[in-house]
Amino acid sequence: MTAFFALTTSLLWGLADFGGGLLTRRTPALTVVVVSQAIAATVLGAIVVATGGWSEAGPLLWFAFAAGLVGPVALLSFYKALALGPMGVVSPLATLSVAVPVGVGLVLGERPGMLQVAGIAVAVTGVVLAGGPQLRGAPVQRRTILLTLVAALGFGTVFALITEASTTVTGLFLALFVQRLTNVAVGGAALAVSVRRGGRAVPEGGFPWASLPALAFVGLADVAANGTYAVAAQHGPVTVAAVLASLYPVVTALAARGFLSERLRAIQAAGAGLALLGTLLLATG
Repeated sequence: MTAFFALTTSLLWGLADFGGGLLTRRTPALTVVVVSQAIAATVLGAIVVATGGWSEAGPLLWFAFAAGLVGPVALLSFYKALALGPMGVVSPLATLSVAVPVGVGLVLGERPGMLQVAGIAVAVTGVVLAGGPQLRGAPVQRRTILLTLVAALGFGTVFALITEASTTVTGLFLALFVQRLTNVAVGGAALAVSVRRGGRAVPEGGFPWASLPALAFVGLADVAANGTYAVAAQHGPVTVAAVLASLYPVVTALAARGFLSERLRAIQAAGAGLALLGTLLLATG
């Protein structure tokens, strides 16, 4: 069950990142974040009302609130790093996020077996290579590296926090709703500050209403991924769930290959193969 839900997480996050990347080519990143998360919050609000999730309110929701504060900061740092530096450096470096939940799992006493340790090492190496690491070229700005590390720390922290935010299914819906409301509030405040400083909230041609379905998909896929990751981490070792969920860059690369006809570099193809091998080792360990 852990492997299934964690791999589902990587699929959803990979597709959400692919869709978000396409949308930010035409629409400001802050607007993409705010609108997509607002749609997700609306849907989750309806689910919470329908399932009576309010009865699960309690101290654990502070974890969801904290995840909602950290998430937008991590996402915006990641987008800004991608704008400043080569994706071949930023994308693989961002996968260091897996170190946070894995570290939490080890601190809490988890001790993966030798086969699983080998699977973790192989899978993480595969994910880094699948991102197409840039081994040669101009030096990368320190600001780009710093922003990427902030994003990685933020993503990993969200991984860890959302796992602790609930113990039941209805509680998980409520936790995700609180997280999304906080995302919208933080992102909306940042967008307002950006507009006051002369930034744009929408493209020159106005709000891209034709992109609304894509924005909805990005928001809903992201929130579904948070949910499936929480289930995976609650039903199995966090160390295994976190590594399998971190395979999403492979999904993004394959989506670019399938939908945009982008050719995978040899190092990316090798990385995808290693990620699959690491997944098999983790699943059988």
